[in-house]
Amino acid sequence: MSRIETHSLVKEWGKVRAVDGVSFQVAEGSLTVLLGPSGCGKSTILRMIAGLEEVTSGQITIGGQDITYMDAAKRGVSMVFQSYALFPHLNVRENILFGLKVRGISKAERRKRLSEVAKMVGLEDLLHRKPANLSGGQRQRVALARSVVSQQPVCLMDEPLSNLDAKLRNEMRDEIRALQLKLGLTMIYVTHDQIEAMTMADQVVLLQSGRIDQIGAPHELYEHPATAFAAHFIGSPPMNLIQLDLVKDRTSLSAAGGQTPVPEDSRGWSIGVRPEAIKLSAQGLTARVGATDFLGSETIIRLEYGKQTLLAKINGRAKIRPGDPVTVSWSPEAAHVFNEKGLRDGC
Repeated sequence: MSRIETHSLVKEWGKVRAVDGVSFQVAEGSLTVLLGPSGCGKSTILRMIAGLEEVTSGQITIGGQDITYMDAAKRGVSMVFQSYALFPHLNVRENILFGLKVRGISKAERRKRLSEVAKMVGLEDLLHRKPANLSGGQRQRVALARSVVSQQPVCLMDEPLSNLDAKLRNEMRDEIRALQLKLGLTMIYVTHDQIEAMTMADQVVLLQSGRIDQIGAPHELYEHPATAFAAHFIGSPPMNLIQLDLVKDRTSLSAAGGQTPVPEDSRGWSIGVRPEAIKLSAQGLTARVGATDFLGSETIIRLEYGKQTLLAKINGRAKIRPGDPVTVSWSPEAAHVFNEKGLRDGC
């Protein structure tokens, strides 16, 4: 059993609380992404699960066994680091097998595992090369192979693709997900890239300032953000947050949003609308085009609405230019209302 659970996990450095009461579950054979901006505590949580950071308070279990203060080597986990952590003086074969040698695995078993893993990650022709003679993607494959060859049921990954270029990140992202599904690994993957989270995860744990902001499947966080932070963090481009304090003409705003219900005392409140939900229309909210970004299959339109900037995303090429006045609207179902605490209305 490799189900992972954290209960009220806390990590403090002096008076600084980096992780503040974090509780979540990772189902066996699933992939959970810890997502959030730099400094939110996601890597610290991963390192506590791995046994590389001491837990201040709380509990961690794997397969129902309390491993909170267990030695890292006995936890049954493997880890892939952001920096690859390869030995420069060892070739690919030796780097992959290093952990098995330390654990005393027989030569015959090591050869068998190496053959299987090298073929799986496409390293068969590179086994005699040193890390210095490998590309970034190849080095990441070596680190991944070293983790897989250990045959541990739990795999932890700390921003493994951040050092790669965009094209290679896309390829490696697909490879990691395919490998996780094929081997049935229970995986926790740390990233600040919401695209990685949306495309790879069974479950996303969104973190802010050491606390959980929202947990759910990627589509749940996208379609039903519980907070203004989640609404703005998830999505590319991010959700527009229209601050009601800065809106002078509530009539046009209501017309644009199909009479989206907003309380009279709405100080600090905001309305969230995804860029793709904003449509050019005959009536609604009047704004001015600030800029247009043509991306081939779609165009991102930057709209100036009073002191606020809104983004709209339309298919194809927009036949408008900077400075043009436009009228936009959206359906009532597309609007998300957030109160002065940043919580979605009704949550």
